[in-house]
Amino acid sequence: MHARNLLTLTLLVGSILALALAAQFLEVRLFVRIVTNLFIMMVLVIGLQVFMGNSGILSFAHVGFMGVGAYTTAVLTIPLRMKGMALPDLYPLVAGLELAPELGILAGGLVAALIAAAIAYPLMRLSDAAAVITLFALLVVLHTIMLHWSAVTNGPRTLFGLPRATDLTLAAVVAALTVPVALLFKESRVGLLLRSSRDDEVAAAALGARVPFLRWQAFVLSAFLAGIGGALWAHFITSFSPKAFYLKESFVILAMLVIGGPGTVTGAVVGTYLVTLAFESLRALEAWLNRAQIFAEQVVGLTEVVLALAMIGVLVLRPGGLVATREVGTWLLRRRSKKGEEP
Repeated sequence: MHARNLLTLTLLVGSILALALAAQFLEVRLFVRIVTNLFIMMVLVIGLQVFMGNSGILSFAHVGFMGVGAYTTAVLTIPLRMKGMALPDLYPLVAGLELAPELGILAGGLVAALIAAAIAYPLMRLSDAAAVITLFALLVVLHTIMLHWSAVTNGPRTLFGLPRATDLTLAAVVAALTVPVALLFKESRVGLLLRSSRDDEVAAAALGARVPFLRWQAFVLSAFLAGIGGALWAHFITSFSPKAFYLKESFVILAMLVIGGPGTVTGAVVGTYLVTLAFESLRALEAWLNRAQIFAEQVVGLTEVVLALAMIGVLVLRPGGLVATREVGTWLLRRRSKKGEEP
């Protein structure tokens, strides 16, 4: 790994560990909960960056694989004494299983990756608007299955009974491990060829790049990270329904990546930090406005409106996001070299 990538890795992972230590030191329950959720979202955003940032194709299906990971770990880790109440019609093959949450989280990622590997290759032959529409259709399919496969998901009703296993430490460790995975993939031969196909698909194919296969590899890795993130979230929230894995969550994750910059891992991390800060601040402001009764009616949806406007502003002013092309390590080293060249 080049010096610039090592510096990027050190700074990004260092920021994660520093924030985790600060939350641990302060011991404010609300702050710890916010930071833990931030790290879970970071895993999901970085997972989306692996595919979208390298291929240039917008993937709405990402949140669907988050749901696959969440329901997989739920089926495998809900205690047996609770499983009969939470999933009374569960198939006998898995009804008697009770794995440790850590194994369930890993299984969530693997099942999401296997499903992506099985169904995604034909979709990777598409580009531009056709690919985006098809991946949105895939999200609809996954959501519909989660909504109606009552034996496994409890249907549209809330699934409960998961052990609370995701704490600040586990979320921080997984987020810290996700960063080098994304950086290594970006700098790998597959990542480099995939980005070349993003910039000029015809030229890359003419040079021998198997573009659908490259996209498929990135999509499977992205689904794996989405499944891990979904399983982490499931063991953090402990009860959920299929509506948690649809359009609203897709919008938030996309906003984090688009605002930060889909072309870089640094952008994914920075976007997660900024949007989480803005989201929590706006939610607190909305609650204060409602308590103070400044307006005749309740203020609802302020966070989503402001987040959408911020996303539009970034796309207009900086289409590549706040960190568009250079990782933080590359930017710092180039800045230092320029200062060294000055007389």
